[in-house]
Amino acid sequence: MDRRVRLLAGVGLVALVGAFGVVTSPSTVLDRLAWVVADPRRLTLALVAVAVVRPLFAWPTTLLAVVAGYGFGLGGFPLALGLVVVTSLPPYWVAGLGAGDGSVATAGRRLVDETGDVRSVAGSRLLPLPSDVVSAGAGIAGVPLRAFVLGTAIGEVPWVAAGVVAGDSFGTLSAASPSAVMDPRVVVGAAMLAALVFAGPTYRLLQE
Repeated sequence: MDRRVRLLAGVGLVALVGAFGVVTSPSTVLDRLAWVVADPRRLTLALVAVAVVRPLFAWPTTLLAVVAGYGFGLGGFPLALGLVVVTSLPPYWVAGLGAGDGSVATAGRRLVDETGDVRSVAGSRLLPLPSDVVSAGAGIAGVPLRAFVLGTAIGEVPWVAAGVVAGDSFGTLSAASPSAVMDPRVVVGAAMLAALVFAGPTYRLLQE
Protein backbone atom coordinates (compact mmCIF):
# COMPACT_ATOMS: atom_id res chain seq x y z
CA MET A 1 0.00 0.00 0.00
CA ASP A 2 1.26 3.46 -0.92
CA ARG A 3 2.64 5.43 2.03
CA ARG A 4 0.37 8.41 1.28
CA VAL A 5 -2.70 6.17 1.21
CA ARG A 6 -1.72 4.65 4.57
CA LEU A 7 -1.28 8.11 6.02
CA LEU A 8 -4.68 9.30 4.79
CA ALA A 9 -6.34 6.12 6.06
CA GLY A 10 -4.72 6.61 9.46
CA VAL A 11 -5.83 10.24 9.68
CA GLY A 12 -9.36 9.26 8.69
CA LEU A 13 -9.47 6.52 11.31
CA VAL A 14 -8.26 8.89 14.04
CA ALA A 15 -10.87 11.45 13.02
CA LEU A 16 -13.60 8.80 13.10
CA VAL A 17 -12.58 7.60 16.55
CA GLY A 18 -12.46 11.19 17.81
CA ALA A 19 -15.96 11.88 16.49
CA PHE A 20 -17.33 8.77 18.18
CA GLY A 21 -15.60 9.75 21.41
CA VAL A 22 -17.27 13.16 21.39
CA VAL A 23 -20.74 11.78 20.70
CA THR A 24 -20.57 9.07 23.35
CA SER A 25 -18.90 8.64 26.73
CA PRO A 26 -18.27 5.85 29.28
CA SER A 27 -20.90 7.33 31.59
CA THR A 28 -23.52 6.90 28.86
CA VAL A 29 -22.55 3.26 28.48
CA LEU A 30 -22.75 2.70 32.23
CA ASP A 31 -26.29 4.10 32.25
CA ARG A 32 -27.29 1.76 29.42
CA LEU A 33 -25.74 -1.28 31.11
CA ALA A 34 -27.49 -0.75 34.42
CA TRP A 35 -30.59 -2.72 33.46
CA VAL A 36 -28.65 -5.87 32.43
CA VAL A 37 -26.67 -6.25 35.64
CA ALA A 38 -29.39 -8.32 37.29
CA ASP A 39 -28.91 -11.16 34.76
CA PRO A 40 -25.35 -12.60 34.58
CA ARG A 41 -25.89 -13.88 31.03
CA ARG A 42 -27.13 -10.53 29.78
CA LEU A 43 -24.27 -8.77 31.52
CA THR A 44 -21.69 -11.11 29.99
CA LEU A 45 -23.10 -10.60 26.49
CA ALA A 46 -23.21 -6.84 27.01
CA LEU A 47 -19.58 -6.76 28.18
CA VAL A 48 -18.48 -8.81 25.16
CA ALA A 49 -20.32 -6.38 22.86
CA VAL A 50 -18.71 -3.38 24.56
CA ALA A 51 -15.28 -5.03 24.28
CA VAL A 52 -15.73 -5.46 20.53
CA VAL A 53 -16.79 -1.86 19.80
CA ARG A 54 -14.75 -0.10 22.50
CA PRO A 55 -11.78 0.83 20.25
CA LEU A 56 -14.11 2.78 17.94
CA PHE A 57 -15.14 5.05 20.80
CA ALA A 58 -11.72 5.37 22.46
CA TRP A 59 -13.16 4.33 25.82
CA PRO A 60 -10.73 3.22 28.55
CA THR A 61 -10.33 -0.55 28.86
CA THR A 62 -10.83 -0.23 32.61
CA LEU A 63 -14.52 0.38 31.88
CA LEU A 64 -14.83 -3.37 31.29
CA ALA A 65 -13.11 -4.24 34.57
CA VAL A 66 -15.21 -1.79 36.58
CA VAL A 67 -18.50 -3.12 35.20
CA ALA A 68 -17.39 -6.75 35.59
CA GLY A 69 -16.44 -6.04 39.20
CA TYR A 70 -19.78 -4.38 39.87
CA GLY A 71 -21.81 -7.20 38.31
CA PHE A 72 -19.81 -10.27 39.35
CA GLY A 73 -17.75 -9.05 42.29
CA LEU A 74 -14.15 -10.16 42.60
CA GLY A 75 -15.04 -13.32 40.69
CA GLY A 76 -15.37 -11.19 37.57
CA PHE A 77 -11.58 -10.81 37.30
CA PRO A 78 -10.96 -13.64 34.75
CA LEU A 79 -13.76 -12.39 32.49
CA ALA A 80 -12.54 -8.80 32.73
CA LEU A 81 -8.94 -9.78 31.92
CA GLY A 82 -10.05 -11.82 28.92
CA LEU A 83 -12.18 -8.96 27.61
CA VAL A 84 -9.31 -6.49 27.98
CA VAL A 85 -7.15 -8.78 25.86
CA VAL A 86 -9.88 -9.12 23.22
CA THR A 87 -10.54 -5.38 23.03
CA SER A 88 -6.81 -4.71 22.55
CA LEU A 89 -6.64 -6.76 19.34
CA PRO A 90 -8.27 -4.34 16.81
CA PRO A 91 -5.76 -1.48 17.40
CA TYR A 92 -2.93 -4.01 17.26
CA TRP A 93 -4.10 -5.43 13.92
CA VAL A 94 -4.84 -2.04 12.33
CA ALA A 95 -1.46 -0.62 13.34
CA GLY A 96 0.30 -3.75 12.14
CA LEU A 97 -1.31 -3.50 8.69
CA GLY A 98 -0.23 0.11 8.30
CA ALA A 99 3.27 -0.29 9.75
CA GLY A 100 6.11 0.84 7.54
CA ASP A 101 9.87 1.14 7.86
CA GLY A 102 10.05 4.60 9.43
CA SER A 103 12.24 5.64 12.33
CA VAL A 104 9.49 5.03 14.90
CA ALA A 105 8.85 1.49 13.68
CA THR A 106 12.57 0.76 13.54
CA ALA A 107 13.17 2.04 17.08
CA GLY A 108 10.21 0.02 18.35
CA ARG A 109 11.50 -3.15 16.74
CA ARG A 110 14.96 -2.64 18.20
CA LEU A 111 13.53 -2.23 21.70
CA VAL A 112 11.32 -5.31 21.27
CA ASP A 113 14.24 -7.37 19.96
CA GLU A 114 16.37 -6.35 22.92
CA THR A 115 13.65 -6.79 25.54
CA GLY A 116 11.77 -9.78 24.15
CA ASP A 117 8.28 -9.93 22.66
CA VAL A 118 6.25 -10.91 25.74
CA ARG A 119 8.37 -8.89 28.16
CA SER A 120 8.17 -5.71 26.07
CA VAL A 121 4.38 -5.87 25.79
CA ALA A 122 3.92 -6.70 29.49
CA GLY A 123 6.24 -3.89 30.52
CA SER A 124 4.47 -1.39 28.28
CA ARG A 125 1.12 -2.40 29.73
CA LEU A 126 2.37 -1.63 33.22
CA LEU A 127 3.01 1.99 32.27
CA PRO A 128 0.09 4.42 32.86
CA LEU A 129 -0.43 4.89 29.11
CA PRO A 130 -3.62 4.61 27.03
CA SER A 131 -4.14 0.94 26.22
CA ASP A 132 -4.69 1.54 22.51
CA VAL A 133 -1.37 3.38 22.22
CA VAL A 134 0.45 0.34 23.58
CA SER A 135 -1.54 -2.00 21.31
CA ALA A 136 -0.75 0.10 18.24
CA GLY A 137 2.91 0.30 19.22
CA ALA A 138 3.13 -3.49 19.47
CA GLY A 139 1.52 -3.82 16.05
CA ILE A 140 3.95 -1.34 14.50
CA ALA A 141 6.90 -3.10 16.15
CA GLY A 142 5.80 -6.41 14.64
CA VAL A 143 5.20 -8.29 17.91
CA PRO A 144 3.76 -11.77 17.11
CA LEU A 145 0.11 -12.31 18.00
CA ARG A 146 0.70 -14.98 20.64
CA ALA A 147 3.32 -12.88 22.40
CA PHE A 148 1.06 -9.83 22.23
CA VAL A 149 -1.85 -11.69 23.83
CA LEU A 150 0.30 -13.20 26.59
CA GLY A 151 2.12 -9.94 27.29
CA THR A 152 -1.17 -8.03 27.43
CA ALA A 153 -2.69 -10.54 29.84
CA ILE A 154 0.32 -10.28 32.15
CA GLY A 155 0.75 -6.52 32.03
CA GLU A 156 -2.91 -5.69 32.48
CA VAL A 157 -3.28 -7.69 35.69
CA PRO A 158 -2.77 -4.72 38.09
CA TRP A 159 -5.14 -2.43 36.17
CA VAL A 160 -7.85 -5.06 35.76
CA ALA A 161 -7.57 -6.10 39.41
CA ALA A 162 -7.88 -2.46 40.52
CA GLY A 163 -10.89 -1.95 38.25
CA VAL A 164 -12.67 -5.08 39.49
CA VAL A 165 -12.05 -4.13 43.12
CA ALA A 166 -13.32 -0.59 42.45
CA GLY A 167 -16.42 -1.86 40.65
CA ASP A 168 -17.17 -4.29 43.46
CA SER A 169 -17.08 -1.44 45.97
CA PHE A 170 -19.58 0.82 44.16
CA GLY A 171 -23.13 1.00 45.49
CA THR A 172 -24.65 1.81 42.09
CA LEU A 173 -23.36 1.38 38.56
CA SER A 174 -24.10 5.01 37.71
CA ALA A 175 -21.55 6.03 40.35
CA ALA A 176 -18.84 3.88 38.77
CA SER A 177 -15.94 5.55 37.02
CA PRO A 178 -13.00 4.03 35.11
CA SER A 179 -10.79 6.73 36.63
CA ALA A 180 -11.36 5.16 40.04
CA VAL A 181 -8.70 2.53 39.29
CA MET A 182 -5.99 5.20 38.98
CA ASP A 183 -5.04 4.90 42.63
CA PRO A 184 -1.61 6.55 43.08
CA ARG A 185 -0.31 3.41 44.77
CA VAL A 186 -1.32 1.25 41.80
CA VAL A 187 0.16 3.73 39.31
CA VAL A 188 3.47 4.05 41.15
CA GLY A 189 3.78 0.31 41.77
CA ALA A 190 3.06 -0.58 38.15
CA ALA A 191 5.44 2.10 36.88
CA MET A 192 8.22 0.76 39.10
CA LEU A 193 7.70 -2.74 37.72
CA ALA A 194 7.80 -1.33 34.17
CA ALA A 195 11.07 0.44 34.98
CA LEU A 196 12.57 -2.85 36.13
CA VAL A 197 11.42 -4.55 32.93
CA PHE A 198 12.96 -1.97 30.60
CA ALA A 199 16.01 -0.87 32.63
CA GLY A 200 18.42 -3.51 31.33
CA PRO A 201 17.40 -3.46 27.64
CA THR A 202 17.33 0.35 27.55
CA TYR A 203 20.79 0.57 29.09
CA ARG A 204 22.20 -1.89 26.54
CA LEU A 205 20.63 0.05 23.65
CA LEU A 206 22.07 3.30 24.95
CA GLN A 207 25.50 1.70 25.15
CA GLU A 208 25.23 0.72 21.50
